[in-house]
Amino acid sequence: MLKKVYDGSISYVQIMDEYGNVDASLRPDSLGDDKIIDMYKWMSYARALDTKVLSLQRQGRAATYAPLVGQEAEQIGSALAMRKQDYFVPNFRQHGVYLARGYPLDTFFLYWKGYEEGAVVGKEYNALPPIVPVATQTLHAAGIAYAQKFGKTNAVVVTYVGDGGTSEGNFYESLNFAGEFNLPLVTIIENNEWAISEPEKNQTAAPTLAQKAIGAGIPGVQVDGNDVIGVYKVVSDAIANAAAGKGPMLIEALTYRMSMHTTADDPTKYRDDKEVTAWKPRDPILRVKTYLTKKNLWNDKLEQQMADEQLKKIDEAVDKAEQFKPDPRSMFEHVYSFMPETLKQEEDAAIAENFWQTAGGAGE
Repeated sequence: MLKKVYDGSISYVQIMDEYGNVDASLRPDSLGDDKIIDMYKWMSYARALDTKVLSLQRQGRAATYAPLVGQEAEQIGSALAMRKQDYFVPNFRQHGVYLARGYPLDTFFLYWKGYEEGAVVGKEYNALPPIVPVATQTLHAAGIAYAQKFGKTNAVVVTYVGDGGTSEGNFYESLNFAGEFNLPLVTIIENNEWAISEPEKNQTAAPTLAQKAIGAGIPGVQVDGNDVIGVYKVVSDAIANAAAGKGPMLIEALTYRMSMHTTADDPTKYRDDKEVTAWKPRDPILRVKTYLTKKNLWNDKLEQQMADEQLKKIDEAVDKAEQFKPDPRSMFEHVYSFMPETLKQEEDAAIAENFWQTAGGAGE
């Protein structure tokens, strides 16, 4: 006997194309032009923040940094789709999500200056700190989603993973767990085509990353990750379904990493500049600006006013972060959920020896 037991497919969603044209039949009714202006401002803010941190890093005033330039639509669209009670679990590049979720800029800068206090996220933000190990955050997200279902909170968890992270076992395990227990989890693949120096085409033989959902028995969809409206819609729909008890979803956002993987990386050694040039017309911010300009909703005066206001906020946050006096005990206190005896002994010895004053630390 021979019979077909499964026949799957993956849909692709795009609502605003690279020329600023919008498919009215797919545009959410709740998304008026005023909200698209807000999206444009948040995306521009995220890029301005990115530019500032990159500058600080080159000056030795920030640690190794992972730029987000080119991925603003995917981050802002998904962040604005989340409800207040929802959780988000990042990797190390979700700066735009933190920004749109109201995370304090000065605390953001503390993290990138290497202070432990910058990695302590207040409970009111429903977020984890940046997570660097590849794809481990997907397991954290699945666990948090399980807790939300168990507690009947109606909260949904949104997590992010790069295209390279989809090759990790943690990624598959989180999807399988979420599918089996019908968890309120939305996993977003930021497919920016490069896992450091490894191109996406070398990661898998599958024509899409979204179809990896099929193996976990959950729905998957692919979206133009440079289309902020498209991202907003698919994430909003996924959150609504998860909150209604319909289970998890995998979303592949097709975008592009316009800059380096991190400031420790040199993409010119493995990526052709022609490829980057070809992606520039698809800039997620440019297409929204084109849309707003064509509708006479935006102009150079508004652009300059926005840029000045955003830069002022960023500079104020940098100044506040650079005036911060760290407590050296934080290197002991933020390692474990509870301090083991061996670490407590080290802390006690450090305090007794007054080591940070003699080493030129915060006590001076």
